[in-house]
Amino acid sequence: MTQRILILAGDGIGPEITAEAVKILKLLQTRWNLDIALDFGLIGGCAYDATGVPLPKETLELAQHADAILLGAVGGPQWESLDIKVRPEKGLLGIRSALGLFANLRPAILYPQLAAASTLKPEVVSNLDIMIVRELTGGIYFSQPRGIRQTDTGEREGFNTLVYRESEIRRIAKVAFTTAMERDSRLCSVDKANVLEATEFWREIITDVAKDFPKVKLSHMYVDNAAMQLVRNPKQFDVMVTTNMFGDILSDCAAMLTGSIGMLPSASLNEQGKGMYEPIHGSAPDIAGKGIANPLATILSVAMMLRYSLDMPKYAQRIEEAVGIVLAQGLRTSDIYAPNTTEVSTDTMGDAVVAALTNVDYSS
Repeated sequence: MTQRILILAGDGIGPEITAEAVKILKLLQTRWNLDIALDFGLIGGCAYDATGVPLPKETLELAQHADAILLGAVGGPQWESLDIKVRPEKGLLGIRSALGLFANLRPAILYPQLAAASTLKPEVVSNLDIMIVRELTGGIYFSQPRGIRQTDTGEREGFNTLVYRESEIRRIAKVAFTTAMERDSRLCSVDKANVLEATEFWREIITDVAKDFPKVKLSHMYVDNAAMQLVRNPKQFDVMVTTNMFGDILSDCAAMLTGSIGMLPSASLNEQGKGMYEPIHGSAPDIAGKGIANPLATILSVAMMLRYSLDMPKYAQRIEEAVGIVLAQGLRTSDIYAPNTTEVSTDTMGDAVVAALTNVDYSS
């Protein structure tokens, strides 16, 4: 049966990097006859410009019928003056909420060829392989009430609410424990239980779910300490699970351990395993249109898509190996460039991955 993939290029560098990922998908169609079909839709600022909303009805319908979604990025300075209800980021939050994409998997893996690109000492980050599991549809980003109001004294104040229901914590905990079981069976839950009652409750539920996973070694850490430990001794972590906001922050911190945020993919999954896949780096409007963006995180997001939603792990591994081959050849976009390597454009990097996939003999 044909598996449908929805491509949402979005804003900024989104169209440039997704174009390289589409090359990979088309190669899968032609070289290995994979039964996949590609659809295309609008989201974010480009969707607002075309339709007046950041998540058009047509896009949401395509997403609901897709087996997996590949997203580029949303947002940019030209839309910052819009009412918050129609800003590009609302399109992203809207599709996550509508599809129930509650589990965000963010791997932080350091390719050995990029050890020198990290700002930390090689001995600190060598062989780094961390998976951050971020709760994605609850917490302070979604909870009500929220807004800006005028107090009785006439002063204005902004306010947000942090709420987590037990069911929300249990389901993300199960994803994290299951992920840990498939790795080194170590899970660190990150919270701020010494200050925030909502995350004290988070810790209580995570601890209770641990009873169903006796082979996983569970630990807890306050988020401020976790941020410090990621920089001090990142290899102490295997899998980390945390709230929406904390995960947003910590995963970007972990990304820089690997040398560049341009290298890291992500998966956002619902309870049925349907997912949206995207690089974590954002729209990077300052380099949009210059042809220098790193497409490897988007290409690796395709690999995650094949592994987690389309049940094609063999092809996921081939893409990951092809990226390694290209890096071993010394090809680098500007964000990972180092002396004695060759700086290449976005499309040249994408073509190099296609070539690596094409030239390797997988018949054995």
